[in-house]
Amino acid sequence: MEISKTAILDKTHYGLRIYSHVLRHYYPGETVLSLSGRDCKPTKNPFNDNKPTLKIQIVNNCAEHHDLENSISKGDAFDFAALHYQLQGDELCQKLNEELYLRIGKQKGFYSENVIVTVAPQPQPVRVPIPSFSYFKAPVSNTVPFKEINLLQVYHLLKGNHFAQCTSTLRSITDKQEARKYKASVFDYVTFSGTFSKRNDKSLLRHSGLITIDFDHIGNVPELKERLLKDEYFETELLFVSPSGDGLKWVIPIDLTKAKHQDYFKAIANYLKQTYQLEVDQSGKDISRACFLAEDAGAFINPKYL
Repeated sequence: MEISKTAILDKTHYGLRIYSHVLRHYYPGETVLSLSGRDCKPTKNPFNDNKPTLKIQIVNNCAEHHDLENSISKGDAFDFAALHYQLQGDELCQKLNEELYLRIGKQKGFYSENVIVTVAPQPQPVRVPIPSFSYFKAPVSNTVPFKEINLLQVYHLLKGNHFAQCTSTLRSITDKQEARKYKASVFDYVTFSGTFSKRNDKSLLRHSGLITIDFDHIGNVPELKERLLKDEYFETELLFVSPSGDGLKWVIPIDLTKAKHQDYFKAIANYLKQTYQLEVDQSGKDISRACFLAEDAGAFINPKYL
């Protein structure tokens, strides 16, 4: 299947995400682009001895670049990506679709027909509604929510230092029983599936359209993370490493007009067992299940929320 450049530009904010994705390969952990209006401040150019000579701007709804020392030819986001990947044409577009998790041409959902979705170019980026749910302060015995929070706010908490100390301490505890006690008493948690007046299924105020799948005691966490992000049926909304460090929390969307929460959970659990030979934590069937938050600098959120 051929993927058009227009479809990619529509999902990458005119191609700026392509530039940032490539640049992060060379400068991990750094701020690689600083946008002001439709232009970016000059940034490091990996193809010019890392000098801050790369100038990027949006022209006619497409991000373009030139080097202030003319070390590389002028071009657009695809030309820049071609320098890194050494690919052209459809091969390059397929690579970007895969690495940026754009899901162009993927199925829309678990129960959908196998159809290709044509994405029309938008003149301006569309702000996507961000799912919200309840946030609870530790300990886990506290069932009264502290506040309502959304997916993007949780993502920033995971990547920040808010849970750094308790995450580090938990992973240093070797006694399993002591570790469980510590986690239950110290870690804040959320109910990704909805907003509640109190944490129990009967006190649900509003379902978020999300469900959390827990994977515990995984042998190779990075490998499973990569496989889940590329899953052909489910679009990942949020994915992060569990407080223990040997598991994953996978937050995905569900459509309650097509099936109940519990039915989705059973279907997803069966799918994961058949596809990945993995058993999932059965607590995910509860709408009000508590999900502990931990530091994860590599947490993933669906780029549509960024």
